[in-house]
Formats: sequence, C-alpha cells, structure tokens
Amino acid sequence: MTTPQILLFSLLGAIIILMLWGRWRYDLVAFAGLMVGVLLGIVPSEEAFSGFGSPTTLIVALVLIATAGLSRSGAVARLARLISGPQRGTTAHILIYGAVGGALSGFMNNIAALAMLMPVDLQAARKAGRAAGLTLMPLAFATILGGMLTLIGTPPNLIVSGFRADVLGEPYRMFDFLPVGGAVALAGIAFIGLIGWRLIPRREEASGLDTNGPQRRYIASLVITDASLPGARRVEQAREEARRAAVRIVGLIRRGQDIAGKLDDQILEDGDVLILRADPAALDEFRSTSNLAFPDGRSEARARPDSEGQRLVECLVPAASDLVGRTMQSFGLMNRHDSVLIGLRRGGIALRQGLSRQVLQSGDLLLLLVPESRIDDTLAAAGLLRIDGGSLPVQRERHMRSAIGLFLLAVLAASLGLTSMPIALGCVIIAYVLFGVLSVHEIYDHVDWPVIVLLGSMIPLGLALDTTGGSALIAQGLAGLTHGYPAWMALVLLMASTMFLSDILNNNATTIIAAPVSIRLAEQLQVQPDAFLMGVAVSASCAFLTPIGHQNNTLILGPGNYRFGDYWRMGLPLEVIVMAVSVPLLLIVWPL
Repeated sequence: MTTPQILLFSLLGAIIILMLWGRWRYDLVAFAGLMVGVLLGIVPSEEAFSGFGSPTTLIVALVLIATAGLSRSGAVARLARLISGPQRGTTAHILIYGAVGGALSGFMNNIAALAMLMPVDLQAARKAGRAAGLTLMPLAFATILGGMLTLIGTPPNLIVSGFRADVLGEPYRMFDFLPVGGAVALAGIAFIGLIGWRLIPRREEASGLDTNGPQRRYIASLVITDASLPGARRVEQAREEARRAAVRIVGLIRRGQDIAGKLDDQILEDGDVLILRADPAALDEFRSTSNLAFPDGRSEARARPDSEGQRLVECLVPAASDLVGRTMQSFGLMNRHDSVLIGLRRGGIALRQGLSRQVLQSGDLLLLLVPESRIDDTLAAAGLLRIDGGSLPVQRERHMRSAIGLFLLAVLAASLGLTSMPIALGCVIIAYVLFGVLSVHEIYDHVDWPVIVLLGSMIPLGLALDTTGGSALIAQGLAGLTHGYPAWMALVLLMASTMFLSDILNNNATTIIAAPVSIRLAEQLQVQPDAFLMGVAVSASCAFLTPIGHQNNTLILGPGNYRFGDYWRMGLPLEVIVMAVSVPLLLIVWPL
C-alpha cells in the first residue's frame, strides 16, 4: 500500500470507530475527518467542500423540504386517517400500514414517512390493547424497504446515482430502482407481516410512553363551516370522527349561547362552535381532516381566514411578564398581533369559559395561534416564554391538491427526462412558497442539517478513496477471495460486506465508501458495474440488525420499549430474504 492509502484507511477507520463510540455527533466526526484529510494532503484543498455542492447533497435537502410541504398540506394526515379504519388483527394491520409506509417512503424521506405514521400506529395499538412494540418495528422496517423504490426514496440511491454519473456519464433515472427495489420491498413486507412480527420479543409497554413530547390537553374551540364534517352533521356522528383523532367533544355553542340538554341529538349548523378537549396535535389533525376552522378570537366566534402560515405555540406566563394581572383582550392579542388564544391551563386544569377575558397569572400555560411571521414579535411584546417543543405548524388543507399536484408533476418531469431531479424539486419548493403551502420563514427548518454535513464531508473522502487507489485495492481483495468463482459470488460478498457495515455505521457513509469499491470491483472482473452499484444501494439501505444502523431504527427504540438485541431477531432473516431476492433480480435486470 502507498502512503496516501495507509493514511486514508487509517482516517476512515478512525471515523468509523468514533461514530460507533457515539461520544460526538456523526456530522462533527465526519467534518473533522474531512479537515484532517485536507491537512494530510489526502483531499485536495480546492475540493474540500465539493461535497456540499454535490447534486446528491442538494437533492437530499430538497426532498426533505418538498415532503415537508406534503405534510404541511395535510395530505399525509388525511392518508393516515383513511388507513386507520376499524380494529384489525396484527397481521392485517402490519401488512396495510407496511404497504402504505413503503409506498410513502418511495416518494418522500423514509424518516418523515415513519414519523407521520408512528403516532397513528401507537394510537391503533392502544385501542387494540396491543403492545406497540409488535407493530412499530415492522413499520420502521417497511419504511426502510420502501425507500428502495425510487431515486429519491433514500439517500443511498442518490449517492450511487451520483457515482454512476461520474463514471458512466449518466445518473440513474427516477424508477430505475423499481424492478429490484419493488420486489425486495414486496417480499420483505410480506415476511414482516406474516412471520416477522412474531419473532419480536413480547414485553410490556414503557409506562408513560409518549413519542411527541408533552401532550398537554386544552379546552379549545373550532368553528363549523359549510364544508365541515361532510356526512356527519349530528353531534353524535361528530363524536365518532373526533374519537378517531383522540379528541373529545365537551360542548356546543350556537349564536353565543351554550346548548343545554343532550348534545348528541343536536344537528350542527354553519357557524356553530364545537368545544373540544385535546392536545395541540390532535386538535389540528381533527380540524384539518374534518374541514373545521379555528375561531377568529371575537366574543362571538367566526371562522378565522387562512391568510398565511400559522403555528400553534405553547408558552408560559412568567412572573416578570407584563401580562400578569391583565387579560389577553386588554393586551390586544387579536387586534394588534393578529393572534388568537386557543387554550389556557392553570394549575394543571384546562380552563373553558371566556379565555380572552381571564386575568392571567404567573405560571399559566397558553396555547396561541400565531402567524409565523409574527411569533417572535408577539411573544416578546407579551413577555412570554415559549415551551421547548411546544410549537406546531398548522396544516393548510386547502393547499392539499396543489401540493400533491406540484410534487407529482416534478416526479413526472424528472422521470421523463424533461429536467433533472434537483431542478424539478427546486421548482416545486418555489411553487410551494408562491402558492402558500410553505412559508419562506420555515423552509430551512425542514432540512436535516447534520445529514447534509455528513454527506458534504464524506463525499470528498469517498472520492479520495477512489483517486488514491484505495477502492481498487479493496476491490482487488474481494476479487481475489472469489477468484475462480462466477462474478455473482463477488456481488454476494460485496453486498454482504456492505450490509454488515451499514448495520454498524450510518447508511449514507457506508454507501459513500462502498460505491467506488463496487465500480472498481466490476472493472477487476471486467463486467458491467450497474449490478454492483445497485447491489450497494440495496444492501446499504438494509440495516436491520441494530438500532444504530438507520435513523428509523433509532426512532422506535424508546416508543417500542426495545432492547439493542431485539432487532436481529426479525432483521437477520429479513436481510437473508433481501439477499435471496435481490441478487437473482440484479443479474436479470442489470446483466453483467
């Protein structure tokens, strides 16, 4: 080995060890490794930050923003409500949720897909009296499998596409991953739903489990409009809709008067106000899926117009606040700040009557509906303290059709080769802002910056592995191990090695290391590189043995009450199935 190769292998080994140690965050480790690589002369200084301008890095950031628009428009929540349905057996539940989660993951970030479906899955588990651990791991694995369907489904697909563009001059297209990825996903989800979940250790749920942070429940109001609750205009029917969203109807106001008597018999009219008990997330979900409206803050509530992006913000009234001893009405919350007091908690009790006329006390918790552009000014003027994690973007369901249409148009344009994927997604994001799907104030909030730093730092190191001859050296070793055997044996060995590394290392970093090796291995064997590149994409995505191999595995660790050693029980046979299905298909779809 040459001196640059020795230095680079030592540096990559140190990066892997530090990432596994976990003392420092992976993005800091990767960036520090990049700086060391530059100082050692392994990475040319003029190429040190080339990874941050890579199309791969840009697409990952753009996909996160674009899929956030789908979530903000209420499209994902509407889908989740559609599949929640009646109580089902565990197998049927896993197959349905796995199929939906996999399909979503093909067109949006698979972490975001899991985050959207996980609360619905937890709620279904509570209603069925079933331990959440039996269904959360299958859901997480299904969303990982679904990422293999398309170019934008998971970062490893984007990374190998970038390497192919560098070597062969042309990246993979949107649905080039579908033949192999689709078969793997179908086989994997079928195994998970029919057999896999039975291999998960059964234990009691963690007490007080909560995946969404504090779930303080408030007494709040929503206004009935002419589009509200189609087919459910009786309060009794509305209760069933509310129950599905974990919301409880506790009252009804009509023309400023509380309706006395039995509520269930009342026919809802336009302008009626439903009094509800719910946490902020459930309140907004029920409002969005039932076409209700937030009140405008007046004494006789009317529907608040959706003029710009809004947030539900939970905040604390400190002793030093100017609001202590005053009412929100006297403060001018609506007239001066275009904001509405939605709920109020005092001493652990949710208050109901005349919220805007309540004299506020130190320690009160307020739930405010505030335009995104005015949040900081409003809280500063009132002297309120925002509660950590207590800010929720309000879904904008009237933009649902435009959000879905724009996203599908971008996918279609990229699939037909009319434009590149980064350009298509960039146009979608601009359109989202112009159409009001996302506000300009929140665009960058949806980018997972640690992942961007990881990619931007590791891509130059991955290229250095190739330019120093390191990837050719590894490929030569793999070719030597399979000398005299068919080329597909080398493919199996490459995929098994990549899969193992992905289980202990971030899948993006694994792909960056393995992709150049796959190309050099194909050169050593004098075969076409596509099967090897695709094999790396599949195997790097399949991190099912540990909770650290993929962020989806980490996300469910606490909510599912899992232990480190629980994952391999279902993950190991699943990885064997992935290999058994993918290798023959790779050789058929991408002949050597």
